[in-house]
Amino acid sequence: MSFSRTAPYGAMLLRLSLGVLFLAHGLLKVLVFTLPGTAAFFGTLGYPPALAYVVVGLEIVGGLMLLAGLFTRVVSLALAPLLIGALLVHLPNGWRFSAANGGWEFPALWIVLLFAQALLGPGAFALRLPRALSSSANPVSI
Repeated sequence: MSFSRTAPYGAMLLRLSLGVLFLAHGLLKVLVFTLPGTAAFFGTLGYPPALAYVVVGLEIVGGLMLLAGLFTRVVSLALAPLLIGALLVHLPNGWRFSAANGGWEFPALWIVLLFAQALLGPGAFALRLPRALSSSANPVSI
């Protein structure tokens, strides 16, 4: 079996997994913790409470875009700073995410997976924009 034939499906599985995780985390903040509750929590961490609204929006919109396969590389890179913020919050708690208040292993893995997705692209079964709207309309040679 040729890996070049199966690689697009691996990239798709990664993309769908990341999309589901981001969507689930964003909706958790809206439906369970509520937006005001999430904003208050961000404030206790030393972040501006208004940043919670930006994070939730990015998680939901980014998750949906990953699920659809739209602008996968850009979205993956744009979501990485959210996980870097989460990593910094969890860093003092130790390595294991099962530690009290969660460790930093899960955010670190998520960051690596986002960079892998950015390198791989959307993979199979991604929505494609018309050529005039896509970034591939004017390819750049490096």
